Amino acid sequence: QVQLVESGGGSVQAGGSLELSCTASGRTFSDYAIGWFRQAQGKEFEFVATVTKDGGYTYVADSMKGRFTISRDNAKNTLLLQIVSLKPEETAVYFCAGRRSGWGALRAQYDDWGQGTQVPVCS
Repeated sequence: QVQLVESGGGSVQAGGSLELSCTASGRTFSDYAIGWFRQAQGKEFEFVATVTKDGGYTYVADSMKGRFTISRDNAKNTLLLQIVSLKPEETAVYFCAGRRSGWGALRAQYDDWGQGTQVPVCS
């Protein structure tokens, strides 16, 4: 399995921007499609974005298009999620997850998960 560690979370004002990172170790990073999910307190996991193994295709949830950008650098074993114009209702723990098959938008499709990074958005 691949080990994933998220970073970059922290308190941000509504309307602000943030860049989250997901760093991988343990396996060949380019063997994994990577996705971002988030979970607000008391709510279900929500798909955010995903990128294919080579970074050639990305998919962002419809409600987040235009504000969320996902990218990866396989040479650095790193995945980025850039977010602009954050909203208070987007306060959540953000997770990255890996799967050896193609990209997916469902939580159950991913095998390896990081511990998450908290993003409180203050109004």
